[in-house]
Amino acid sequence: MSADPPKVKDNAKHLLEMIDASISGVPQEELEKAIEMLVGYKDKKVLVIGAGRSGLVGKAFAMRLLHLGYSVSLLGETLVPSISEEDLVFAISGSGTTKLVVTATEVAKQIGAKVIALTSYPDSKLGKMADHVIELKGRTLVAEDVAKRDYFNRQLLGLYEPLAPLGTLFEDAAVILLDSLIVSLMAKINATEDDLRKRHANIE
Repeated sequence: MSADPPKVKDNAKHLLEMIDASISGVPQEELEKAIEMLVGYKDKKVLVIGAGRSGLVGKAFAMRLLHLGYSVSLLGETLVPSISEEDLVFAISGSGTTKLVVTATEVAKQIGAKVIALTSYPDSKLGKMADHVIELKGRTLVAEDVAKRDYFNRQLLGLYEPLAPLGTLFEDAAVILLDSLIVSLMAKINATEDDLRKRHANIE
């Protein structure tokens, strides 16, 4: 007879603990540098790149930048303008090897745009191309210690089951990290919640 499945609230508690550990490992200077770069591109164009679940994270981040008054677009959407050497690309890929993200970033670099990469692997192809990297650990957080981990953590990290439903710690942590970055960015550009509200969609 199989064991009872873990309770939903216990799952959430463990997941939040892992997200906290992942975000706590991000060097503060990497976040500050990313904010400085975003401030510098307030009057330029910003292109957000991501694929799969990272693409969904990118959509949420791009929406917040739009609310802050940025001229932002998302790769894959129909209404994506051209970018130039004066613009910024924000690329999201846990592995740093996602083909769509890497290929698009290569083109952006050829054009001369600056690139911020959010990835778990700064030594990946994406990380090496970026002008600045935010290193957010995902599955790599405890991979070296997997033998000591229980069933839940193995499933959470997707270490034994690559398609495990909760094997996407990077994306979950990325959503929280980027929302938190937006709050700091708001303060840097002196934006208020009222400013964001004015730019929020009024036809939904």
